[in-house]
Formats: sequence, structure tokens, C-alpha cells
Amino acid sequence: MRVLGIDPGLTRCGVGAVEGAIGRPLSLVGADAIRTSPDEDLPQRLLGVERGIERWLDEIRPDAVAVERVFAQHNLSTVMGTAQASGIALVCAARRGLPVALHTPSEAKAAITGNGRADKAQVGTMVARILGLDGPPRPADAADAVALAICHIWRGGAQARVAQAQQDFARKVELARRARGARP
Repeated sequence: MRVLGIDPGLTRCGVGAVEGAIGRPLSLVGADAIRTSPDEDLPQRLLGVERGIERWLDEIRPDAVAVERVFAQHNLSTVMGTAQASGIALVCAARRGLPVALHTPSEAKAAITGNGRADKAQVGTMVARILGLDGPPRPADAADAVALAICHIWRGGAQARVAQAQQDFARKVELARRARGARP
């Protein structure tokens, strides 16, 4: 499975792609940050984020997209910009029919480090260790995006299997119910 992780932001939108599966080694496909200038008007910045994400989707061809869930911060303007960039990421993935998962920062940190309150340095160190890299992807936003992709492969795959098992069970129960009702 190939997952594109997106750490949304207006000035730096982290992107990172990982390939692999649960129980198998993971490999880094690529990581970087899409940058826009704070001097540009908001619509132009959002267009820059959209173009950057579309470029990554074209090049990486992921099976799924994992986006950091926006959470409330004290700085409202930061939250708004992050939420707008997140919306762009969601639209880009939806336009292509790709499955999208939202993971909170603490979920990604817990998946990567075992501690939902880990700092950026700890996340970067573990991302590098998990992927067998000499150092964490740069900038830090790219490392965060890679952590989201890893989190999705590890947690999303398990969640998908649980959901499938629940559907299979419900289908069997319904078939059994119908079989009982069909008897004289």
C-alpha cells in the first residue's frame, strides 16, 4: 500500500509518501514541503497548495491519503489557514476517488513513538529509524507528513480489517436470519 501523508499548512504544507504494509518493512517514497509566501493573497496561496498536492498525487499515485486532523489552537488565524489547506488536501484526494483518513497529531505520535505527546524531534528520530534513514526527512513538516502516512498504514490497515470483519459478520447473521425465515 502506498500512502501520501499531508501535514496541512499555508506557509509549509508537509507531504510524505510511504509504501509498505503491516508486518512488512516500510520504505520512503518521498518527502518535502509545499511552500507559499505569506506575502501572497490567500487565494493564491491556496492555489499554490492545491497545485503542489496535485503534483504529488500525479507523481506518487498513492492508494490512500492521510491528512492531519485540524485541532483548535490558541491562534485563530493559524487554525484557519491550516483548516483551509486541509480542505484543499481533502478535495484533491476526493477528486481522484482516493480514500482519505484523518489522524490527529497525537494519534500519529502514538503510532510512531508510543507516546501521543512526543515532540517533533522524537517523531523525526522514530520516522528515520522505522524507515532505515540516516536522519529524519526535512523540513520537520515533511517528517510529520511521513509519520501520518506510517500511522495510516499501521492503524488504517488494522481499522479496515476490523470494519471488513464486522461487515462479514453482519452479512452472515443476515443470511442465517433469512435461512431461518425461509424454512416452513
